[in-house]
Amino acid sequence: MDTLAQLELLDAFKVTESDLADLDGERFGKMDRDGKTLYRFRTDDYRIYFEPTEDSVIVHRVLNKNTYSDFLFRSKMPLSEDEQLSESKHFWKLIDEGRKARRM
Repeated sequence: MDTLAQLELLDAFKVTESDLADLDGERFGKMDRDGKTLYRFRTDDYRIYFEPTEDSVIVHRVLNKNTYSDFLFRSKMPLSEDEQLSESKHFWKLIDEGRKARRM
């Protein structure tokens, strides 16, 4: 992703406590697994998976909408996109890899 696209994506990524308290499903979603909670922010062609902390936000992954998860969403399977991802071992493996990479 080029620098200008990154800046535009960051500009669109605006999250407030009220957004997370009242998830609209269109822009925001929530996933839980093994006591971990991640939120999803949807904008244009990207999905940002993040975790709020007391004084900041940790962005775990930025995925293009043309991914496996997007296919599942567009195919209108019975689960929501967030439920499907929270059940996907591959998705959580990506999240764990990101956590491990930060420690090195």
